Amino acid sequence: MAPGRTGGRGGSVNRAVITGMGVVTPLGNDLVAFRDGLLAGKSGIRPLSLFPAATLPSRIAGESRPSFGGFKDRKILFALEAAHSALVNAGLDPDGRGQLPETRRALSLGIGLELFDLDDLIRLNQNAYDIPPEACGQADFLQTPADWCAETLGIRFGLPSPHAIHISACAAGTDAIGHAFRLIRRGEASLVLAGGTDSMLNPMGLAGFCRLGALSTRNHEPERASRPFDLERDGFVLGEGAGMLVIENFEDAKRRKAPIYAEVVGYGNSFDAFSVSDPHPEGRGALLAMERALNSAGLSPADISYVNAHGTATCKNDPVETMAIRRLLGDKARQVPVSATKSMIGHLISAAGTVETIAAVLCCNSGYVHPTINLENPDPACDLDYVPGSARPCEVEYVLKNSFAFGGQNAVLVVRVGSGVTHA
Repeated sequence: MAPGRTGGRGGSVNRAVITGMGVVTPLGNDLVAFRDGLLAGKSGIRPLSLFPAATLPSRIAGESRPSFGGFKDRKILFALEAAHSALVNAGLDPDGRGQLPETRRALSLGIGLELFDLDDLIRLNQNAYDIPPEACGQADFLQTPADWCAETLGIRFGLPSPHAIHISACAAGTDAIGHAFRLIRRGEASLVLAGGTDSMLNPMGLAGFCRLGALSTRNHEPERASRPFDLERDGFVLGEGAGMLVIENFEDAKRRKAPIYAEVVGYGNSFDAFSVSDPHPEGRGALLAMERALNSAGLSPADISYVNAHGTATCKNDPVETMAIRRLLGDKARQVPVSATKSMIGHLISAAGTVETIAAVLCCNSGYVHPTINLENPDPACDLDYVPGSARPCEVEYVLKNSFAFGGQNAVLVVRVGSGVTHA
C-alpha cells in the first residue's frame, strides 16, 4: 500500500501513525517492564496504601507510582510523566519548540470526572463507611479542573493549538486517540499528543464506587480479584495511571525518520441512550461503535485478528461485550483471541483506553497477545477465546480496541500493528 493511504482499504488520506508511547501503570512506568509484566501475567493489584480504607468494602487497588513531583493532583503528575516519556520515545525533545510549527501541534486528552460539593460528598461517604476524619481532611486527594491538566501539558510541552478534552468516563482515553486520528486524517494537525490520565483512588472516589456495588471485595487475595469473564467475578478493581501517545502524519514521521510502532486506521463511537449506569442488554451501542470503527478503517470483521476487550469483570459488562463481539465477528468469533488488560492492572477509568491500546501494541509487536489472568471458571455466557492463564504467540495485524463507559458511552479503535505498518 502506498504511503499516504490508510492502513485499511480506504482511499488516499493522511495516515495517523503512533511514533511515541508513555505509561504510568500499576505494573510500572517503563514500556519494557510494562510489556514484560503483561506477558508474564503479573498482577499489579495490591492492598490500598494511599489513605486509610479499613472500613470500606473494597480495600484493594492498582496504585501507580509517579516519578514526577510538583502537583498534588495525581492525574496531572501521571499525565506529565507519560507525556514526557512518549515524546522521548518518539525521538522528540520534550523541551524543544522548533521541531514542528506550533500551529501543527495539538493535544487530545481524556481525563477523569470532576467532583463538586466536596464537603457534602466527604461527609456523605465518611458517614456511610466511617472513614477517619484525617483521611478526608487531606488536600492531596481533591480533584482539580480538567482544563488545568490540559493547560499544564500545553504549556510544558509547547502545544498552543486549541485542546480537546474528553470526559467520557471509561471511554475518554480511547476517544482522545480517536479525535487525534481524525485531526491527522483531515490534515488539521501534523502531530497530536493524545491519551488519558486518571486517579479516583481517594476516599470519595473509592467509596462512591463501593456504594454502587461495582467493586470487587476480594480483599484477602488482591492479585486474584480482577476476574474478567470468570463466573466468580464480583466487580472491577479500581486502578490509576496514564497513557500518552504521539500520533503523527505518516509523511512527517517518515521525513524525520521517527520510529513507527503502529497505525490508527479506524475509530467509531456511539451512545446507548439506555441507562445512566448499565449498558444496553443487547449490546446495541457497543456493536454500533465497533461497526463504525471498522467502516472508518475500510475493513471487514474478517480482518480483525485480536480484540483487546473492555473486560471490566462486572456482571453486566462482560456478557454484553461478549454478545456484541460475537454479533460483530459472526462465525469467526470463537477463533479470534480476546484478552482483558484490566485483569492485571485494574480499571484506570479515563486512562484505561490509552494504556490498554499501548498494551496491545507492545505485546502484539512482540509476537504475542497477553493473557486474561484469573479466568479459572468461565462464565457460560462468556464463551469466546479470552487467552486464559498465559500469553500466546500470535501474528496480529489489526487490533480492535473496545472501551465502553458508564452511561453507554462507547469508543472503539482499529489499530494496525506489526511490520506491515512501516512497509504499507
